[in-house]
Amino acid sequence: MRSPETDSPSQRLDEQFHAALARWTRSLSVVSPALALVDWAAHLGLSPGRRQELAALAQQQAAELAAYARDGWLQASGLALAGTPQPPLPDRRFAAPGWQQWPFSVMQQAFVLQEAWWAEATRDVWGVDKHHGELVAFWARQLLDMGSPANLPWSNPEVLRRTLAEGGMNFLRGAQDWVDDVQRLLTGAPPAGSEDFAVGRNLALTPGKVVWRNELMELIQYAPQTASVQAEPLLIVPAWIMKYYILDLAPGSSLIEYLVQQGHTVFAISWKNPGAEQRELGMDDYLRLGIADALRAVNAILPGRKVHGVGYCLGGTLLSIAAAAMARDGDERLASLTLFAAQTDFSEPGELGLFIDESQLSLLEAQMQQRGYLRADQMAGAFQMLRSYDLLWSRMVQEYLLGERPALNALMAWNADATRMPARMHGDYLRQLFLRNDLAEGRYLAGGRAVALSDLQLPMFVVGTETDHVAPWRSVYKLHHLCPAEIRFVLTSGGHNAGIVSPPGQGHRHFRAATAAPGQPYVAPQDWFDGTPVTEGSWWPAWGQWLADERGGPRVKPPRMGAKAAPVLGDAPGQYVLER
Repeated sequence: MRSPETDSPSQRLDEQFHAALARWTRSLSVVSPALALVDWAAHLGLSPGRRQELAALAQQQAAELAAYARDGWLQASGLALAGTPQPPLPDRRFAAPGWQQWPFSVMQQAFVLQEAWWAEATRDVWGVDKHHGELVAFWARQLLDMGSPANLPWSNPEVLRRTLAEGGMNFLRGAQDWVDDVQRLLTGAPPAGSEDFAVGRNLALTPGKVVWRNELMELIQYAPQTASVQAEPLLIVPAWIMKYYILDLAPGSSLIEYLVQQGHTVFAISWKNPGAEQRELGMDDYLRLGIADALRAVNAILPGRKVHGVGYCLGGTLLSIAAAAMARDGDERLASLTLFAAQTDFSEPGELGLFIDESQLSLLEAQMQQRGYLRADQMAGAFQMLRSYDLLWSRMVQEYLLGERPALNALMAWNADATRMPARMHGDYLRQLFLRNDLAEGRYLAGGRAVALSDLQLPMFVVGTETDHVAPWRSVYKLHHLCPAEIRFVLTSGGHNAGIVSPPGQGHRHFRAATAAPGQPYVAPQDWFDGTPVTEGSWWPAWGQWLADERGGPRVKPPRMGAKAAPVLGDAPGQYVLER
C-alpha cells in the first residue's frame, strides 16, 4: 500500500474518490465486471460457431421444457398414464414435493434450465480472459438467483402452503424478523440469538492461563488434564480474520479440549482485534510479534523442547512463511507442521479470487487507507455472495417468507464474532499472496530476505475440506509440488469451518488420508482422490496418532503454567478475544 506521507495531492484526491465510491458499491468494483462483460460479449460476437451451439442448446432446452410442461399438465388433469414426468434437469434446491407439482414444476425447471444455459454461455468462448469469463459467470448466477421462483411468495409452493395453513401469520413473523435484522445491521449489533452465547460462559471454556501479551497477541497456555503429557508442545496459530476460539468451542466440540485430554501441552495465539491505531502493522509484524514472540514464550516455559506448529487458514499460511524463514536461517525449533485449510499456492484460489484484481484492490485499499482497517462485514459479504443460495436466499426465504428463524449454534455464534484486519497487513497479504503468488514463486520477503517453501524438511500433516469455498482443497494440495518434505494429506468432509470442527462421535463424517514420502512421484489431486480409500468418522484421532507416531517418545510430567521469570497475566480466554 502507498504511504499517505509521500502521496501527491492528485493521488490523495483519487484515493478519496475511490474510498467514496467503495462506500456506495459496498467495496465491489463496477469497472471489473464491466470489463469482463465487454470481453465476453465481444469475443462471443466473434465466435459464430459458439453462438450456433448456444442457439441449439436453447432450442433443445425449450423443447424439453415444453414436453415436461405438457406431461405435467396432463398428469395434473388426470389425462395421463400413471407415473411422474421426469424433469430435464433435477436440482437439489427444488427437491421438496411441492416443487414437483404442476405448475411449480415448470417454473423451477424454467429457472434451472436458464441457469444451465448461462453457465454454458459463459465458458469456452474463444479469446476470453479466464478471470473475465469467471466473473461474467458469477454475476450472471447472482442475477439469476435474485429471480429464482423460490424467492417469491407467489411462486414458492412451500410458502403458499404455509400461508394457507397459518392464515398469513408466517409473513407477520417474517416481517418482525426483518425489522429486527435491519435494526441490528444499522446499529452494528450481532445477529439474533448471539446473546445466548458468550466467551467464557459457554464458549472457550478449556482451562488455561494467558502467559504472554504484546500489542498484537496474547498467548494462552492450557492447563494439563492428564498425569503425564507428550514432551513436545503444540503452538496453534489461528487466522487473524477470526477469533481463535473456533478451535475451543463448547465442551465436546473443542479441538483444544480434545488435544489436552489426549495428553498434549497446548499453546494458542489469540490475536488482537485491530483498530485504526494498528493500521501500519504488516505481515512482518505478524511474523515478529505473533509467531516469533510466541515461540520465545513457549521456549521460556519449556526450554530445549521442539514445538509442533499448527496453523489454521491464513494462520497456516503465516506459519508456513515463518517455518520457511526459520529453515532459511537454520532455526530448528519446530518439530513438525500441521496446516488446516491453509493455502500456500494462490494460483487457483477458488471463487474468492473473483474479488481480487487490480480494480477491486484499488477500492479496498482506498477504503482501508482512510479507515485504517478492513471491516469484518466486508469479508463476510464476499463469502455470502460466493454461497448466495446457502447463506443468503434460502435463509431469507426461511426467515422472512416461512417465518422460521433457526436457532443459532455455537459455530454460528463464533462466525458472527468476526475481527477487523489492519490496512497494511491485509493489503500486503492480498497483493503479495493472492494477486502475485509471491510465496509459491519464491519472491516473498520475510525480514527483508526471500523465503522458499522448498527449504522445508519437516514432516507435515495437511488438512483440506471437500466443500471449502475459502481454501479449496485442490489449492491446499498444491503444497505437494512446492515442498519436498513428507506430507500426510487428509481430505475431510465438510467446509472450511465445519470440516475442521469435527469431534469424534458426530455422524455423517468421513475422510481420506495418504502420505507422500520424500522423493515419491507426484500424484495429481483427482488421481489422489480416486485412489485414496474413505475412512468413516472424525480425522482428529488420525492426527493424534500421527503426532504420537511421528514425534511421540516417552511422556513426561506436565510443565508449570507460565515461565519462572514472567508472571501469569490472567485466566483464559484472555482480554483480546473479548474486543469488539
